Amino acid sequence: MVDFKYDIKNLSEAADFIRRHARHPVWLFQAPMGAGKTTLIKEILKKISPQEFAGSPTFGLVNEYENFEGEPVYHFDLYRLKRPEELLDIGFDEYLDRAALVMVEWPEKAENYMPEVFSLIKIIPVSDTERILQISNR
Repeated sequence: MVDFKYDIKNLSEAADFIRRHARHPVWLFQAPMGAGKTTLIKEILKKISPQEFAGSPTFGLVNEYENFEGEPVYHFDLYRLKRPEELLDIGFDEYLDRAALVMVEWPEKAENYMPEVFSLIKIIPVSDTERILQISNR
């Protein structure tokens, strides 16, 4: 596990830290409400995609982007997931099979549907402005 302390002023460095240390194509973001999961994902997308960030996919569960090489990147937000089985309805397992970067907020809402291999990115609030990133590759 690796750690990195950051605040809003060095979000770019935090995004680079994740890109360097997350070794698997599925990135699971765990953090309490308001800790900055979506903000950090937005910063990552600015670095890897020419497309404008579409916001959190709260109601559609997933937003699709393309990276600079034209490969797909998926951003899931499972906060409003009513039942984990809803992931089957949208073909979540097929997204995982595409060898693309998949970033998932609130993965704990559907633990049984997460892949066996992933990079877990925990955001731990230290103060109103400071966070610690912990990345473990499993």
